[in-house]
Amino acid sequence: MAELSDAEASDEAREKRPEGRPEVPDWLAQVPYLLVMSALAAGIVIVAAAYFKRGPAIIAGALLLAAAFRLFLPKDWIGMLAVRRRWIDLTTLVGMAVLLIVLAWVAPQLSA
Repeated sequence: MAELSDAEASDEAREKRPEGRPEVPDWLAQVPYLLVMSALAAGIVIVAAAYFKRGPAIIAGALLLAAAFRLFLPKDWIGMLAVRRRWIDLTTLVGMAVLLIVLAWVAPQLSA
């Protein structure tokens, strides 16, 4: 069986789209992913600045944001946030966020 080109595959996906749901441009589907990645980057910068309680809390917030996007947005609107089945993605994201919140809670504050 011959492989479909990208254009043919996207045309086939558009034909399968339910009626009443607006078509999302490919670049716009990556906006939730970019928002989550920018929040993760901000959390990493804050950890690098030696704020070991605030940084993991911000990273956990980014993971919870990703879980909310994954839960509420349709699959064709979330781009690269859809990695596995929805329940696996949600379990992983929420579990990691809870672990990071616990880490931020129990981590000792370093004095300067």
